[in-house]
Amino acid sequence: MQTQANVFKAYDLRGVYERDFDEELAYKLGLAYCLWRGQELAAARQLTVIIGHDMRLSSPVLSQALAQGLVAGGAKVLDIGLCSTPTFYYAVAEQSADGGIMVSASHNPKEYNGFKIVRDRAKPVSETSGLLELRDLVLNQLLTPVSQPGNYQELAGVLDRQIDYDLSLAGNQPIKSFKIVMDPANAMGGPYFEKLLAKLPQISLIHMNWPLDGSFPNHEADPFKPDNIQPLSQMVVGQQADLGIATDGDADRIFFVDNLGQPLEPGVVRAIMAKIFLAERPGSTIAYDIRPGRITLDTIVANGGQPLVTRVGHSLIKAAMLENNAYFAGESSGHFFLNMQHGCYEVPGIVALKLLQALSASGQTVAEFVSPYNKYAHSGEINRRVPDPAAKIQLIADHYIDGQPDFLDGVTITYPDFWFNVRASNTEPLLRLNLEAVNPEIMAAKRDEVLALLAD
Repeated sequence: MQTQANVFKAYDLRGVYERDFDEELAYKLGLAYCLWRGQELAAARQLTVIIGHDMRLSSPVLSQALAQGLVAGGAKVLDIGLCSTPTFYYAVAEQSADGGIMVSASHNPKEYNGFKIVRDRAKPVSETSGLLELRDLVLNQLLTPVSQPGNYQELAGVLDRQIDYDLSLAGNQPIKSFKIVMDPANAMGGPYFEKLLAKLPQISLIHMNWPLDGSFPNHEADPFKPDNIQPLSQMVVGQQADLGIATDGDADRIFFVDNLGQPLEPGVVRAIMAKIFLAERPGSTIAYDIRPGRITLDTIVANGGQPLVTRVGHSLIKAAMLENNAYFAGESSGHFFLNMQHGCYEVPGIVALKLLQALSASGQTVAEFVSPYNKYAHSGEINRRVPDPAAKIQLIADHYIDGQPDFLDGVTITYPDFWFNVRASNTEPLLRLNLEAVNPEIMAAKRDEVLALLAD
């Protein structure tokens, strides 16, 4: 079939399987990756490439076609099979591979799939760092197998080694007994956290939506949407649990629910982690994306860190971390990153462990512990479809001309008592609004004001 060019997004490939792309794209991507990465390295040696896939219904066949393309391109392929994206990143770093490709569409609905591409040490490939070149190779060049094909082998034991590594990085601060409800949405967070929390016998784990099922029979694997996390909130309250945990489809994002059933804003979790990591690495640079979450900035400054604002997108924020030697970063959508000796990528397990350690030391409930961080009122992320996103962004900028503008990603407008960002989605045809204010009344009024402009 004819691959749609719009499959190539800002920091990955993503689209509807058998509408936008199929196994042909996966095969060509494998061939193109070998050619592109080989030219980058300019070394007369065989490439070592890690692949993995999530539990989506189309992932096994796409992974198989991808492997065939990589082998045809001359690569040594190490297939870690069914895995989360952080496990995939860990494998790339652990094996000192030249790069890798993960088959996943993250949080998107069941009919979607896609590919996340990295270099060595799990360094991301985005539109600013090679993805457009790969696109052109796939779409515009006649790709042919090399005369000396590569080879394929399965790589076992990666998850167990990742768990041990994450535990070592989290440190040995004591963790008390907790009752935790977890909802991985029938996706890849289940296998990881099952093994991780089994290492902590004092944790009582209550399962929700646990069996892997790429049809997502209970709800979409996107805890960023309030409707998807509501069942977890209800279960936490009903079970009188201490904490709720939710992950998205490929388990690179993590969300928490307090003991009262209230979701924790990712910006609040980011601020808590910033304080923890700054205590470990005083004066470090801490990165965060441009969407509102001012408590993060407040906490970084109060704890002697160096704040770094980035564009939205996991690939873009990791690239900024590497360029600026940031130690920790958090994205408002629930991605949390650590810049480690062997790689820089999402570490949801370490974040969960660090939170449990901090809670244990505090002797407080989750609601009590996070209360000082709930200083601002947040709208949540609100999506709107508009015919001309660029024109709407300019309209917003012109309307709030007396505010403090920032065009790093879409437009961010700042006033003393409220601030907001409007940007085009990198994965869907939407404008996304995130607004924050000093109190709920101002937040609601200004949220409705901006939404009215988006509707005009």
